[in-house]
Amino acid sequence: MSKKNKETKSEEIPETKENELEIEEVESNDSENENEEKSDAEEVDPLEDAKNEAAHWKDIAARNQAELDNYRKRMAREKSDAIKFANSNLLSELLPVIDNFQMGLSAAINEDPDSIISKGMEMVQKQLEEFFTSQGAVPVSAVGQEFNPNLHEAISQESSEQVPEGKVISEIRKGYTLNDRLLRPANVVVSKGPENTEEQNES
Repeated sequence: MSKKNKETKSEEIPETKENELEIEEVESNDSENENEEKSDAEEVDPLEDAKNEAAHWKDIAARNQAELDNYRKRMAREKSDAIKFANSNLLSELLPVIDNFQMGLSAAINEDPDSIISKGMEMVQKQLEEFFTSQGAVPVSAVGQEFNPNLHEAISQESSEQVPEGKVISEIRKGYTLNDRLLRPANVVVSKGPENTEEQNES
């Protein structure tokens, strides 16, 4: 290799390194500029961000408070109902016993209203009625009332000149409500109104 060629090569090498350095500098500057632009674009107002976050947690707290209030009200209502209707099963089971007792009392009074047995049974009946009243059980009004399917159970219908159509003529079995809730409907006979004269003539 000649001396001239060696010199040429030695001169080219530094120029290449300088070019590489310049390119690297330009690339690093470009990347720095890009990072700065990204950070500027992504930067959010801290006050606005804090307000949004506070509103978010306030909304969650309000929802949780509302759910807690509803839960407390539901629990209080269920507790109140449990106290009010705790004895409903017991009272329902006692009703047939009272029905039979009243039938026995009616028979005793018909036989001898002034007998000791009749008087004793009347006292027991009064005590039973007081017990039911103390538990919140109240007899359903029936005779002479407008038939109410929510309170009355119609056993039959009869024609009546005295009782208007749709009203209760007589009560077969007493009904009760417990704290305004139906415990047992009253079994009743409902009036059909005056008997049809045309049907009477045809028969």
